Amino acid sequence: MTQIDINSVSKSFPVQGGRLEVLDGVSLGARSGEFVSILGPSGCGKSTLFSLLTGIEAADSGELLVGGEPLSGDDNPFAWMPQNDVLFPWRTVLDNVALGAEVAGGLGRADARARARELLATFELEEFADSRPFELSGGMRQRAALARTVAQGRDVLLLDEPFGALDALTRTDLQLWLEQIWERERWTVVLITHDVREAVLLSDRVFVLGPRPATVRLELEIPLPRPRTLETLADPQVAALEHQLLTALDVGAYRAG
Repeated sequence: MTQIDINSVSKSFPVQGGRLEVLDGVSLGARSGEFVSILGPSGCGKSTLFSLLTGIEAADSGELLVGGEPLSGDDNPFAWMPQNDVLFPWRTVLDNVALGAEVAGGLGRADARARARELLATFELEEFADSRPFELSGGMRQRAALARTVAQGRDVLLLDEPFGALDALTRTDLQLWLEQIWERERWTVVLITHDVREAVLLSDRVFVLGPRPATVRLELEIPLPRPRTLETLADPQVAALEHQLLTALDVGAYRAG
């Protein structure tokens, strides 16, 4: 497993008439095998952090460390799952998942398909191996997209609001499913989310970013015992933890009156 450290990272982008400051000395990280969430208002730079980690963008200042060493584009340990599932409609579920192992995992087609079949069983999709994405429910599509991400064989999963487009019931079901899978596999996971309850339910720690240019407003340990289940949501600690996160996000600060 791989530890990630983001230390005093700043990032801006050129705009007409100057520069747009997005990140301002952000420091956060994830320990090996830890599940970390990042909360913050829309446009504050959460996804920019993933762009820096995956090498799409370069930081203006600060450092990004993996296992205590500077991040290298030659040995990137991250598998990134974007907000949309981006499944290819002309490929079967099996071939969509195998694509992750082929492209990023460096496996040949036969080995990639064998790896994909193993993951379909893990992700409860084996009976849909020959289906096309349009034949799947929203929740199954997200599971297939996550399986494709895992198939890349990387040490760290970067999940960018993977359940944000789903209805509340499906989202809760997949959150509990992901918690169960993570308990077994113990990947290092960094999750971007707008869902405070999702962050509490899944995470070991949560970082709250302020509005652009973003700084870290709060680092909050989530002391809830694992495994977490639907009954966890009834724990009085959950409401108290959610309140701390919502307060850091300034929710309600602009209410009328």
